[in-house]
Amino acid sequence: MTTSDEFDNLTTPLETSTSPALKFDVLAKCSTTKARASKMHLPHYTAHTPMFMPVGTMGSIKGITTKQLEDLDCHVILGNTYHLGSRPGPELLEAAGGLHEFMSWNRGLLTDSGGFQMVSLLRLANITEEGVEFENPHDGKKMMLTPEMSIGLQNAIGADIMMQLDDVVSSLTTGDRVEEAMWRSVRWLDRSIKANKRPTEQNLFPIVQGGLDARLRTLSAHELIKRDSPGYAIGGLSGGEAKDSFWRMVSLSTDILPDNKPRYCMGVGYAEDLVVCSALGVDMYDCVFPTRTARFGNALVRTGSLALKQGRFKNDLGPIDPDCSCPTCKNYTRAYLHTTVTKDTTGCHLITIHNIAYQMRLMRDIRQAIVDDRFPEFIREFMSIRFGKTVPKWIISALQSVNVDLTTVDEKTGYSATPISDDFQKVPNM
Repeated sequence: MTTSDEFDNLTTPLETSTSPALKFDVLAKCSTTKARASKMHLPHYTAHTPMFMPVGTMGSIKGITTKQLEDLDCHVILGNTYHLGSRPGPELLEAAGGLHEFMSWNRGLLTDSGGFQMVSLLRLANITEEGVEFENPHDGKKMMLTPEMSIGLQNAIGADIMMQLDDVVSSLTTGDRVEEAMWRSVRWLDRSIKANKRPTEQNLFPIVQGGLDARLRTLSAHELIKRDSPGYAIGGLSGGEAKDSFWRMVSLSTDILPDNKPRYCMGVGYAEDLVVCSALGVDMYDCVFPTRTARFGNALVRTGSLALKQGRFKNDLGPIDPDCSCPTCKNYTRAYLHTTVTKDTTGCHLITIHNIAYQMRLMRDIRQAIVDDRFPEFIREFMSIRFGKTVPKWIISALQSVNVDLTTVDEKTGYSATPISDDFQKVPNM
């Protein structure tokens, strides 16, 4: 189900930047919001943005082959330096010619630095100016991850995009620790740049930090811009903070980061977040959500999620989504999936295929709406299907900040939304 290029007829960039291992061409901009559609030329593949990157922590996405990922129109996948550095390890990866060769993947790769484990494995970590000392969850051995070591591991992995090691704190943290982590991340960035042995073959992205403090976020973004990197990431969010705070930190960051460089919002994967953040000027996303929720039997659809283990699907002979052309929807019924989900790896495999296909189609639709300069209309249609007449307040506020007011009546459709509580944090099961 590989699709055609949305940008075949667009040849003149509106904004462009060129780095030794990355060329970024902004080819279309929304005339209302901050959204843009771009081509990102990487050493292994030319990716289209806005894009979603599925997470293959250990160099694979559970139950999916790389050929299937290609067929699903996936441009870039993400691997984790901390886990890959533990197993299979840098020696084997270097001997194999890098992770691309090791996992038989000829498209884009991005590696996280390992810094996120400061939060997810905090009880196992000791953070100092030198780096982060972990207790390896695989064998219990101590492992010191420094900025230099993180870059060395990522050089061995050979990813198209590497992330700096940053001092990650929970988005719920307040006080002096947030500022300490922000400035330490800047110092670690400079060490990472110095340690990079493959600057003409791999791209190093810095990460904007600063928690939910606008002053610190602003300082961080301006410090990173001074380094003139190929692209920039927005980190330290999607950790349980209020969604109203989340979008404001994202928008503040995209206002400051260069227009001609890619902007990557880390850890974002819910469909409504992808639509809103694209309107706020973000180009790249990653999250475990689509594949992880598949393993619990949840299939993504435009209205939210189908919990296929529910008994009401026992005799349902329809596809997950009649409008989806993925192999799962073309060949399997909800009833069949109901019999396999959470009981057999087949169900996990088939729903994972569908969920990745859903994310890829959503991003294609976003890109095409930007190219056609009808992104506000797309947003209205998406939110109408997703939420009906009641839309979470944070979405209303975020979109109003970029000139899309869902509370006004659309002349063509008559649609208007009423704000509701921001307690909506998860994709609803339908």
